[in-house]
Amino acid sequence: MILRLVKMEFMSKNTSEFLTYFESISHKIKQMPGLVNLKLYQDVNNPNVFFTHSTWLNEESLEKYKKSKLFGEVWPKIKKLFASEAVAWSLNLK
Repeated sequence: MILRLVKMEFMSKNTSEFLTYFESISHKIKQMPGLVNLKLYQDVNNPNVFFTHSTWLNEESLEKYKKSKLFGEVWPKIKKLFASEAVAWSLNLK
């Protein structure tokens, strides 16, 4: 299993737009083959910082998602709302 953490910082004026959009598309992401779990966290001290926490069956499933039509639609819309570049980690579950 692969744990994927993505840290995203949004411009304060875009935070509510991101939350609305994420809520509208998260059910589609959750239907991706190989996705076990998807959660969204908001930083306690900085409300413009969010983390997605997703669990994938394997790296192949994650890579297929990153090459999917859905990701190709979602990521550009979210990326334009950023205050800084996203940072991502892929971790093995032990």
